[in-house]
Amino acid sequence: MRDHPSLREARPSTSIGPDHDTPGQPGVIGIALAAVLTAALAQGSWQWFSTYIGVTLLAVIFSFYRLPVRRPGQGSVYARNLVAYALVVGLCVAITLAPMLQRWARLFPMPGTRGVCPELGTYEGIRAEAALANLAGRDSGALAHAQAVQSHTAVADCLAATTTLWLPVYGAGAAVLTALGAWSLDRARARKRAAVADRNPPRPG
Repeated sequence: MRDHPSLREARPSTSIGPDHDTPGQPGVIGIALAAVLTAALAQGSWQWFSTYIGVTLLAVIFSFYRLPVRRPGQGSVYARNLVAYALVVGLCVAITLAPMLQRWARLFPMPGTRGVCPELGTYEGIRAEAALANLAGRDSGALAHAQAVQSHTAVADCLAATTTLWLPVYGAGAAVLTALGAWSLDRARARKRAAVADRNPPRPG
């Protein structure tokens, strides 16, 4: 049986596309949980797959969720939506940057913290040599490879641990920039709407 046209018109739209005035908060919360799960599953050192996940989550946010729009009399609602949106974006940016911060000193200089990690790698290489001393006469190449692997793993773990300590700073910075950018865009939209309203005043009935 076909629906009556009036019933079809009365049904509310459930689309989460760009026609909505407010972002889909449940979806944004799900993206935040996915980013947190990515961070929790990072074992040892940050791998490039976390960058892929972070970029994917950012693409989903920017493609399917509009920036919060301020409405008259809803300042607190707008502020909550803006803070939630900015924090989720900052979290995804931190997940995206984590492998780069771990590997590239230009993005994460911190000379006082990064300098300790190579020394730790050297120490772990010596420990590996001491542990495998009885095999030195059998295969020196295998021993050297084991030392290099152990040293590399120790350095990567050290840099990952140090990077994780500073990730909130980068995430918070990205969140602040996102909030400022969204607020500026909203103000620009409001000024544009006001200018259009001034040019086209309502006609008297």
